[in-house]
Amino acid sequence: MKIVCTKSELVKRTGIVMKAVSSKTTMPILESILIEAQDGYIKFTGNDMEMAIETLVTGIIDEEGAVLVEARMFSEFVRKMPSDEIVIESDNNTVYVRSGKSEIKLAVKNKDEFPAINKVNKNNKITVSQFTLREMIRQTIISISSNESNRLMTGELFEIKGNEFKVTSLDGFRISIRKVYLNESYNNVKVVIPGKTLNEITKIISGGIEDMVNIYFDDKHVLFEFDDTIVLSRLIEGEYYRIDQMLSGDYETKISINKSQLYGSIDRASLLIREAEKKPIIINITDNNLKIEVNTSLGSMDEDLDIEKNGTDIMIAFNPKFMMDALKVIDDETIDIYFINSKAPFFIKDEEGNYIYLIVPVKLNAVM
Repeated sequence: MKIVCTKSELVKRTGIVMKAVSSKTTMPILESILIEAQDGYIKFTGNDMEMAIETLVTGIIDEEGAVLVEARMFSEFVRKMPSDEIVIESDNNTVYVRSGKSEIKLAVKNKDEFPAINKVNKNNKITVSQFTLREMIRQTIISISSNESNRLMTGELFEIKGNEFKVTSLDGFRISIRKVYLNESYNNVKVVIPGKTLNEITKIISGGIEDMVNIYFDDKHVLFEFDDTIVLSRLIEGEYYRIDQMLSGDYETKISINKSQLYGSIDRASLLIREAEKKPIIINITDNNLKIEVNTSLGSMDEDLDIEKNGTDIMIAFNPKFMMDALKVIDDETIDIYFINSKAPFFIKDEEGNYIYLIVPVKLNAVM
């Protein structure tokens, strides 16, 4: 095999497939990149058995072939090569990476041991803009759990019903929901996609409004197809939680408040909270006033904010990180918050239900 590519193209494409290269594995073969030059295209592939990425590389093919190389070493050498033109050539035992007056020799791995990417039935799909997909993930990924003991909570629920596309995540303390309407109707889909896959997707896609992503679903896998790149991921198996049963439409108090002012006040209050203390922040709502209160070993703070209120007065305590995470990803400048009582979860949502953020409060008697 012999190919010629620009350094910038190799750095970009290697960076993409590296997201599917295993860093901690009992199978060293998964620490590799497969480079293929055949049928007029150059393709790089990474596969860690949970997620696989293929991306096409722009370049010149002088000699067709395929080679498997150690991914991190190859990536570092490509990034540090001295000139913009890079030649990659291989024989049975060695990969030669040449740029300017520099030549690097890397050992060849057995490409026959590299796992092939599973084929996905493409009969069940949706098409969505890269901008919409990235925003929906960004606005919900905040609520996935990092605790692998509950696999379902480490992923996000993708639901398609006709032209309604909804993404949901929860970690036991909060729920995030984002909903959009697609340009056409599709078959119903309900799958749980690993958060790791979705995080990597947001780093790869361009996010353009006019740039589209095709998403294909089957029983075991999901396939994202965009920009000469495909990302294949295993699904998380199991019955997802019945979220609708947790989303009560009842409330005793509703407030409307400026999001930026609320975020700034909570952010200031958080400066008084040591990580080890895990102190909550208290909201005290009376008439058209919301008071932010915190009292820790470092000091205390009281701050008043103007609100519009319907319903009864209420005092409630909460984890400031959960509230700030939600406020950061909401685009509306004025938000509505719904309270039931001091012990029940409260909601931030818009009237159309395009986004919903549920947060479980902290017991007031534990902090008073």
